[in-house]
Amino acid sequence: MTFTRTVKEEILRVQTNDKNELAAIIKMSGSLSLTDHSLNLSITTENAKIARYIYALIESIYHTVPEVSYHQKPNLRKNRIYTVLLAQHVAELLSDLKLADSFFGLATGIEPHILDDDEAGRFYLRGVFLAAGTIRDPESGKYQLEIFSVYQDHAEDLANLLHKFMLDAKVINRKNGAVTYLQKAEDIMDFLILIGAMQAKEVFEEAKIMRETRNDLNRANNAETANIAKTVAASMKTISNILKIKETIGFEALPAELRQVAQIRLDHPDYSLQEIADKLETPLSKSGVNHRLRKINKLAAEL
Repeated sequence: MTFTRTVKEEILRVQTNDKNELAAIIKMSGSLSLTDHSLNLSITTENAKIARYIYALIESIYHTVPEVSYHQKPNLRKNRIYTVLLAQHVAELLSDLKLADSFFGLATGIEPHILDDDEAGRFYLRGVFLAAGTIRDPESGKYQLEIFSVYQDHAEDLANLLHKFMLDAKVINRKNGAVTYLQKAEDIMDFLILIGAMQAKEVFEEAKIMRETRNDLNRANNAETANIAKTVAASMKTISNILKIKETIGFEALPAELRQVAQIRLDHPDYSLQEIADKLETPLSKSGVNHRLRKINKLAAEL
């Protein structure tokens, strides 16, 4: 099951009977037709549970029983398309939901009262997400929530509604419409809270934390590996210089304090500066050890 479907099925478990939610679903997935001088409203979805939910909303709010049918998509996936059809009192329903438009059949923007009322806005967001929302699986590491709108003005209004809830929504044009989207993980989690998908929010947050923890560990491991490689390279360079000194002027030519550090480096190529310091007869700091090794390297360079 996709993460999008998981979110939708969670919020479907709560029947709201809210007109703003129904208005959003009709706005996103509804179409009008005229048959035998009768105005029909069709609402389509690929999710059987959403179809049943729409059916229950209409029946509960308007005490009208719609019809539900389905047909198979003519492609390899063979998904079913469910249609909730209302053939009675359509004009009254559209008028009550403030969706009627004398020219286009359905108004294209979002009603001002939804933009002004936080509670109405939350229910509207539930509806638009049920009808046309998708969320990328947080396990993928790329966070994205999208809501597709046929009309540009609706996508812009939707972004403004999300801005009201302090979410950084943006709009991008697509071939057949426009997409309102969120890309920040924190915004997506806040959106899930707004529409009542608390369990999905917890799953999303856990996936985000686990991924960030893995990334932090990888960065730490990479840094440690780089430091080890750097230490090994420096050690090999110093050993090479010590051997050069032994072959030219002789080991005994080194001052006693340099000779002792050089011998420990030869005997223990993998030692860190601190480990060399701990091995000395006379206590010395890491910087002191480093200073003596640099003297040895400088002396070798002058030979």
